[in-house]
Amino acid sequence: MINEKKHSIRFISLGIVLLILFLSNIALGSVKIPLTAILKILLGDDSVKEAWTYIILDYRIPKALAAVLTGSGLAVAGLMMQTLFKNPLAGPFVLGISSGASLGVAFFILGGSALGLTAVIAPNSWGTIIAASLGSFAVLSVVILVAARVRDAMALLIIGLMFGSLTSAVVSILAYFSPAEELQRYMFWSFGSLGDISWKALGILSVCYFIGLLLALSITKSLNSLLLGDHYAQTLGVSLQKSRFIILIATSILAGSLTAFVGPIAFVGLAVPHLIRQWFTASNHWVLMPACILGGAVLMLLCDIIAQMPWFAFTLPINAITSLIGAPIVIWLLIRKKKLLF
Repeated sequence: MINEKKHSIRFISLGIVLLILFLSNIALGSVKIPLTAILKILLGDDSVKEAWTYIILDYRIPKALAAVLTGSGLAVAGLMMQTLFKNPLAGPFVLGISSGASLGVAFFILGGSALGLTAVIAPNSWGTIIAASLGSFAVLSVVILVAARVRDAMALLIIGLMFGSLTSAVVSILAYFSPAEELQRYMFWSFGSLGDISWKALGILSVCYFIGLLLALSITKSLNSLLLGDHYAQTLGVSLQKSRFIILIATSILAGSLTAFVGPIAFVGLAVPHLIRQWFTASNHWVLMPACILGGAVLMLLCDIIAQMPWFAFTLPINAITSLIGAPIVIWLLIRKKKLLF
């Protein structure tokens, strides 16, 4: 009962912080908009400046929602990977999903001009999104084929890391022979960005996100069983092959779709599960899963607020901010706790 009360208080705290950061994310930016004007816009008042209405409805709200989906999705994917591999260093991209997306974008941006693809498909970001999706799907297909033959989870982890190394090597070769302009485009994509997503793209991303999240929630019981060991999980009636397959699919859908739409976002999926475990002092995934959803969204909104540099005309790379904010927190927690809860 005491733990349940503590967990309830912490869930409520996360929810309140999430709401505050979401509203702050909408309110802050290079253009200063009064809070009263923001409230009027949200309530559908037409008396507010048209430019302010456009900024709030077509830029800041989609960006804030993208931050929520990205943070929560990567946190859940990271939690599943750490449980599956029983490895605290596992994250949502250990299977090479992010590397596959990067390879697809590299072929499109760095190698696409030679084939005339960039001129045909990409006057906007949709070409990049399609390329990243195809790259992620290609790696996912290979991982699924390998998972059907390899029973050892650690072997699958190593194979995923090797896929990442292979794709990084190909990207490096493409970058070496690419002109400076194309290389700069690819570098900007690799920084990650939440600000370029439209309502249409957000709708497609939301569908992928909820499919991946529902799959993750459907195997919460299996995740709890896996913590006790493979043999014990089997005695409880858990199908290891089926559970692993669903975990791989859910993680790939979440990590692949998010990378395709907002770029590769580092650290969040690795750090948030550790932060949540330390704060909630729990290993039950019925607690950890919703806590990671809230915690990931909170961290991503916080990083985005810092990255957009309120009332300045420039935005810092979101990848740099996630590492700068998250890494010291995790280091401090590990030093204070002496060990990882796992």
